[in-house]
Amino acid sequence: MVERGDAAPLLRWAEGPAVAPPQAPELQAGGRGWGGSRGGREAAEPPRRREPEELGASEVLLQPGRLELGDVEEDQVVAVFVVTFDPRSGNMVEWCLPQDIDLEGVEFKSMASGSHKIQSDFIYFRKGPFFGLACFANMPVESELERGARMKSVGILSPSYTLLYRYMHFLESQVRHQLETPGHYSHLAAFYEDKKGVLHAGPGRGGSLPPVYWLPSIHRYMYPEMKITHPAGCMSQFIEFFGEQILVLWKLALLRKRILIFSPPPVGVVCYRVYCCCCLANISLPGIGGSVPESKPFFYVNVADIASLEVEVSYVACTTEKIFEEKRELYDVYVDNQNVKTHHDHLQPLLKINSADREKYRRLKEQRQTLLYTQEVEGNYSPCEEDLFVLFFLEQNNRIFQTLLEVSASQDKTLTAEHARGMGLDPQGDRSFLLDLLEAYGIDVMLVIDNPCCP
Repeated sequence: MVERGDAAPLLRWAEGPAVAPPQAPELQAGGRGWGGSRGGREAAEPPRRREPEELGASEVLLQPGRLELGDVEEDQVVAVFVVTFDPRSGNMVEWCLPQDIDLEGVEFKSMASGSHKIQSDFIYFRKGPFFGLACFANMPVESELERGARMKSVGILSPSYTLLYRYMHFLESQVRHQLETPGHYSHLAAFYEDKKGVLHAGPGRGGSLPPVYWLPSIHRYMYPEMKITHPAGCMSQFIEFFGEQILVLWKLALLRKRILIFSPPPVGVVCYRVYCCCCLANISLPGIGGSVPESKPFFYVNVADIASLEVEVSYVACTTEKIFEEKRELYDVYVDNQNVKTHHDHLQPLLKINSADREKYRRLKEQRQTLLYTQEVEGNYSPCEEDLFVLFFLEQNNRIFQTLLEVSASQDKTLTAEHARGMGLDPQGDRSFLLDLLEAYGIDVMLVIDNPCCP
């Protein structure tokens, strides 16, 4: 049977069992592979790179406005590292390659605050121009010096996060290996030599930084190379988790607001929500979005990121640190569990679910049920659920902006209630959303929908 193409996740993870104290000094077989295999001959060899013609239908890259086969991104790992928790010194980088790379702050990004309460986790984060993925594990030990627990994270950095998922299982096996046989880095060093990226020298500097591939800016980097298929983090679970609130997040993401999601550990599943939230705001029409900032997925952030967040005008991030709730200057929208809230008065109307929102949510659920029925009866898994959800919002966004562009090109530039209904919006309930949208994207039209609050 040919493997389905949608098995290429951004994140695929299930919290593993607690790491047992080592019973024997020999290395586990599962600690030798680069990719997802867990032992035996396959685990000992790096995976063969598949050619474009070998990719499944769902692994082609989405170009603006159409699906077609795009370039396959090259592996480019710029750093590999091991972080440990020292009872006396706290979090610290104990080993890395290359040795001269700046990893300041990575010791906190790769081991989330509160991780001591859980057995394992994974974390996506941003470090300067790079993205990181780290796997964390916590092992009980009979050591007073380590206070009964040994905690480590093993991670990598890359200029793009679309391929980090490939090494989830390798990092998971390596963090367990580091806990059970500390100080043995040969497999991590071999991995780095095999996968390291070459940063080409630029004029007047030691090396130019590679481009940072933000999710919504160029769609080829967005989808579907970063499929999410784990039940706890796929798009369908994201929408089930938030219910109708998904339409609130959709509007806020489309307006490029600063969205901060709080959750206690484990933080890995919350990284799904950051990714999914960014997926809601994709637009494939040419000429749209040039005047608005990119919606940047920062993934996990902590107090060490406050200075960088202060200068951001748009982002989506998650944190395990409750203190962020008090720092209102850092965010526009704060999401605590399913509670979406804002301290900005002008955004308050956007938090209310209106009739058009309920209709969109009904259609979304209806389309999902139809898709599931078709898959069950006909055995046709193309498109998959992720395709349906991402393209649902892409089509909705394109319809809105196509209408706005047409009105702006007309002689009277007048946007009426009929236009709003044609875009799938509530003329009254979405009036403030439309005003914010026109201002954010610099679209020159006149809104003639009366404000229901005014006589």
